[in-house]
Amino acid sequence: MEAIEQLCRGLGTARVRDVAAFMGVSSVTVCKMAVRLTADGLVQQERYGPLRLTGAGRRLARKVEDRHAVVLAFLRSLGVPAWQAELDAEGIEHHVSAATIAAMRRSLGRKNDGRVQGKRAARAKGKNEGKRS
Repeated sequence: MEAIEQLCRGLGTARVRDVAAFMGVSSVTVCKMAVRLTADGLVQQERYGPLRLTGAGRRLARKVEDRHAVVLAFLRSLGVPAWQAELDAEGIEHHVSAATIAAMRRSLGRKNDGRVQGKRAARAKGKNEGKRS
């Protein structure tokens, strides 16, 4: 589902062959996956047409992408090299609990004094650091 979402955002469509190339699998594998996702109400596909996520599919894909981003950022914050963190995040994101994801998110948001920093504060801080006094 992540692949379908990313392809739709980048290319505007997610054809079976594009998803297969993106994931490094065969078109047959993607077709089998599409049948399961369609049965679960997460994907729509007209015969020989592109794959489209339903509303539920988009919500789930974004949730999975968010989990991946949190795990990846957490691993990078530990000093894991980018290439290794990406590989590890792919496996970890599917096996870690919501409580662990929340703990990782909290850990990433902490400042040196232990307070949790919100996204807006982090963005504002980043913008202000580039300005000269």
